[in-house]
Amino acid sequence: MSFSSDSFSNDSFGIDHIVIAVADLDQARRDYEALGFTVLPGGEHPRGSRNALVAFADGAYLEIIAFPVAVPGFRWWELFRTAGPGFVDYALLPGDFEAGIARQRAAGIALDGPVEGSRLQPDGSRIAWRSARPVEPDIPFLVTDITPRDLRVPAGAARRHPNGVTGIAGVTVAVRDLARTTARYRALLGSEPLAKGAVPGFGFGLVQFGLGRQVLSLVEPRATAPTAPAAHLAARGQGLCAVSFHGPGDAALAAGLSHGAALEIVGAP
Repeated sequence: MSFSSDSFSNDSFGIDHIVIAVADLDQARRDYEALGFTVLPGGEHPRGSRNALVAFADGAYLEIIAFPVAVPGFRWWELFRTAGPGFVDYALLPGDFEAGIARQRAAGIALDGPVEGSRLQPDGSRIAWRSARPVEPDIPFLVTDITPRDLRVPAGAARRHPNGVTGIAGVTVAVRDLARTTARYRALLGSEPLAKGAVPGFGFGLVQFGLGRQVLSLVEPRATAPTAPAAHLAARGQGLCAVSFHGPGDAALAAGLSHGAALEIVGAP
């Protein structure tokens, strides 16, 4: 593997949450518990979607979401409708929400918002946040809290999991134009990549950014032979295609229980 590298430190951004759409929320809760996660009830959004949460010690979480009613025109629902269960998006939590938006718009990146979002929790309390969403799905959306964040992301025992996972180690995003998307991430993060190059024998180009202890990998298929990124692009388009977690040792999580999401645990080096 051949890369050029730049010194990099970016503590102003972190992965806020990963969104996984499922057909049956109750079944998904049972399946993620079988994978060794502590799964919490989430609540209901004004559009009618319902969710469950898997919160981690690093402050990030999984949002497992289901759509009991159709939401035409909403990208997550449209992706679920056409491609089935799996990843539909992910969010970053910037240190400065407004500055993050301004930097992207100055670079010509089209965004929807900021818009206010909310969810009613099972106890009837309301939590609220603001988000800004890119028109193109190769980059994540930004989120910031209106109500206290620990209402949206429960703390304490809720963040401990029988499988030993403590947080998100990295995310992989499948893209069609690596150079263009890399420029968009530079604008989003205000930083240069950790590394960039090609992966001989695997048929894809790779660029990696650092987000604290997390690694954000962009992959672009560059071969006619089938590859996982190429299959993802064909089925689901650009976007998140794999997530790894910090945990006690390396382990792939059973695909039959993850509802279309490619998940693995990676141990400390």
